[in-house]
Amino acid sequence: MSGMRGSSSDGLRVVAIADADSFVKWSASLLGSVPGIRPHLLLVKTPLTASVEQQRTALTRTGMLSDDVTRIGFAQAAAWLEGQRPDVVLLAGRGPFVRLMGRLVDTLSHRPVIVAGLPGMAIPAQRGALEYRRHADLLVVHSHREERAFAELGRRIGVQVPTALATLPFARSRSRMLSADRARVLSADQAGTSGTLVAERPTPSEPQPERPVRMPATDIVFAAQALVPVGRDDRAEIAATLVRAAEADPHRRVVVKLRSRPGESETHLERDPYLELLPTRLPDNLVVSYSSMAAALSTAAGLVTVSSTAAVEAVALGVPVIALDSFGVSKSLLNTVFVGSGLLGGRNEVVAGRFRHPHPDWLRDNYFHPSVESTWWEHVEQLVALRRAGALPARRVPAARGGAMHEAWHRASVLGSEDRTLGGAAALAIGAPATKAIAALRRGRAPIDGGTWADASTDITLEPNPFHDSIRR
Repeated sequence: MSGMRGSSSDGLRVVAIADADSFVKWSASLLGSVPGIRPHLLLVKTPLTASVEQQRTALTRTGMLSDDVTRIGFAQAAAWLEGQRPDVVLLAGRGPFVRLMGRLVDTLSHRPVIVAGLPGMAIPAQRGALEYRRHADLLVVHSHREERAFAELGRRIGVQVPTALATLPFARSRSRMLSADRARVLSADQAGTSGTLVAERPTPSEPQPERPVRMPATDIVFAAQALVPVGRDDRAEIAATLVRAAEADPHRRVVVKLRSRPGESETHLERDPYLELLPTRLPDNLVVSYSSMAAALSTAAGLVTVSSTAAVEAVALGVPVIALDSFGVSKSLLNTVFVGSGLLGGRNEVVAGRFRHPHPDWLRDNYFHPSVESTWWEHVEQLVALRRAGALPARRVPAARGGAMHEAWHRASVLGSEDRTLGGAAALAIGAPATKAIAALRRGRAPIDGGTWADASTDITLEPNPFHDSIRR
């Protein structure tokens, strides 16, 4: 097992506990930005745990190295944490994983400060996201809009978790910055013909975010998502749009940026992979990439996505974006965050290369607030001081209401084949059919609290957040 890297003898010991690739990338980026701490990443084995190659990609440019990572089974995790005695534990995983690891941390003799968060844009704020993390000492959010949304959600459902603002790691520019008021036109020949990528100019009179110096680039990069759009026909339309974009200009590459290789897992189950939806014979300039998003954006003249956090990463690097609205703008598509951004656009605009930069009024409220407003680590330091003084009561995860069998079901549903207990196997055999029936019942049930999910005026949803794809087959 790897030792923990130290920057100073009195630096705080901080361990992020994660499994899936998106949480590895987020937690490593978040901790890698904090000077003077001793960070470590504990990867617990579940069906979603990032492969070694996914781990390498996720750690790119985060400030954390492979030596800062320990891969471990759940059964060994408590003893490892007892030996390390971290001051802070960052729980970085899907809700059920966070709850399971929270119960494990509750057993430690030395109580660390517990921090939790989500790896990307968290609008709309979902009930499950808050419920599963309600016993953390601090919830990290990444925008003023998220602060308001989770505060309102907490008031509605009676869950109060202290929040603190951080800069989304992928919103930090990795390059030297230029003056902000320079509008760019990204075009190989500076013409506006079909097939030429053109970034729409912001209004010159308005202040613009600083944009980094980038080498000339021509790629269209598509950031694929497992959950949206969900329908096979809609996903097939996106695949066809990418083919059209490649055919419209053979001199530019269209890069389909995927999160996992065949056989690898990722945070969410993808039911209709783009590799199956693209035609067998592809244009020579349409390629598939498994590299990091940072690498893909380094040669991008435009990014297209439905609602991926890659849009924020692109904006931070000065890459113009189209957030597809061809299938609507709704909470189920997770793209309501882009309302007012100026980034929404259709498939024809992708083919024509009419990408755009965000409206400055949208930026400050959505992930691009001044860095001085990101005070999450100051909050963590205060909590550590309180815990050491015995003035911070533990927010423990209560036992499952269904008793030992429910506890076993929950553990097995998160760990999958990594849970080798007889109780887990029995719980899965009994619980899997019941879970499917409950999920079907919920889908047919009328929405609660006046249909918040369908209410476009709110950023929250009170819909349950069942872990329907946590058991991999």
